[in-house]
Amino acid sequence: MIELLKQPWPWYVAGAFVGLTVPALLILGNKHFGISANLRHACAACLPTNIKFFKYNWKKEMWNFFFVGGILLGAFLATQFFSSPDPIQVNQTLVEELKGYGINDYSKMIPAQIFSFENLFSIRGLVLLVGGGFLVGFGSRYAGGCTSGHSIMGLSDLQKPSLSFMVGGFIMANLLLPFIMKL
Repeated sequence: MIELLKQPWPWYVAGAFVGLTVPALLILGNKHFGISANLRHACAACLPTNIKFFKYNWKKEMWNFFFVGGILLGAFLATQFFSSPDPIQVNQTLVEELKGYGINDYSKMIPAQIFSFENLFSIRGLVLLVGGGFLVGFGSRYAGGCTSGHSIMGLSDLQKPSLSFMVGGFIMANLLLPFIMKL
């Protein structure tokens, strides 16, 4: 069984589980799903204040804390006990595209040519890591959720903010990112 868990699984296995999340949450009466909401719940739980944004029944959303805890526990177990010693397999088409951006190190989960301290202080690193981090945080708050919540729950529930969020993501990934990567 452990050897089965160490092998890469086909995309459609995870897709089926993600797809089943939506009807499960709707049956349970939840219309919101995602990670960024937990920051609000944590603030509401830990910092009782008179700020209107944090005055709500956060205990009703307690399941979100268990969800995030499961993500952290699953990530720990996967990296410590179920990771394969084989190098990460990247689709050849993506390898060719990334080669044009100077990315060719696939020895870790994230490419060192983008995510490293020495790259942080380059123009491309500042734009991607600092600017991108700010925009993701700002966009998550402004749009009322993060990409996981909008793409999984919001689009399936036909919410307009989710469609706007995803259109922005497609524009970034297909039009702006290739330009930024050449900086």
